Amino acid sequence: MTSPLKDITLGTYAYRDSVVHKLDPRTKLLCCFLFLLAAVFIKNIYSLLGYLFFIVLLFLIAKLNLKIFLGNIKTFSWLFILTIGFHVFFTKGRILFCIPVINVNIYSEGLNKGLFYSLRLIALILTANILTLTTSPMEITDGIERLIRPFKIFGFHSHEIAMMFSISLRFIPILIEESDRIRKAQISRGSNFQNGFTKKIRQLMPLIIPLFLSAFRRANDLAYAMDARCYTGTGRTNYIVLKLGTKDIAAFFFAVIFLGVAIYVSNFL
Repeated sequence: MTSPLKDITLGTYAYRDSVVHKLDPRTKLLCCFLFLLAAVFIKNIYSLLGYLFFIVLLFLIAKLNLKIFLGNIKTFSWLFILTIGFHVFFTKGRILFCIPVINVNIYSEGLNKGLFYSLRLIALILTANILTLTTSPMEITDGIERLIRPFKIFGFHSHEIAMMFSISLRFIPILIEESDRIRKAQISRGSNFQNGFTKKIRQLMPLIIPLFLSAFRRANDLAYAMDARCYTGTGRTNYIVLKLGTKDIAAFFFAVIFLGVAIYVSNFL
């Protein structure tokens, strides 16, 4: 039996010899932030479809398999169905049709809004996914540290914040793998995760509790390991010195223009 979490690639790095992989991590972080803003500012479904087409092009430019693209959509399908269902039943408007048995109206405005917000969630997930697939955790740590280093005068500890973010991101695939292992162990002991919704909620407890215990144990072991090596985070140097190139500047200006076009299309067209 395959795990429903096996297709989640958020936090996983996939090395390829592509232009996107070779960009400076600071550039990719800023571009990802601008693209996420663009997805938030888009207010119509046709623009969102264009945005998703652009994301597919980014996947192809980064030489990533489109199975990853489809796998992430499949994994979060429950969230998209829940979003559509919430808007269909609770957003009033023109009645599209009525379910005769339970006498519930389905509204066209709710269906449109549900599809729109589901597409926006897909856009946000896949945009963040491209960042983690094309940037290693160490590069993300270095990029975040360099970006927030100027805020040191306000008391921000740039290295500690970047390290915490990197560790939490790195733990995502580890916890997914751990949850799959616990799930298979519970199934071998007679648990059934294929029953009705209420029974599924009850049977999730034997899965969630060991997962939390495993996460706390891993965090504790990591803290002891860092303490045993006298890790302080201050006065550290970098083996690879980050340098912005022409491609980084071009990519950043493209992201700025992309955000500007998204705002213009949403507000004036």
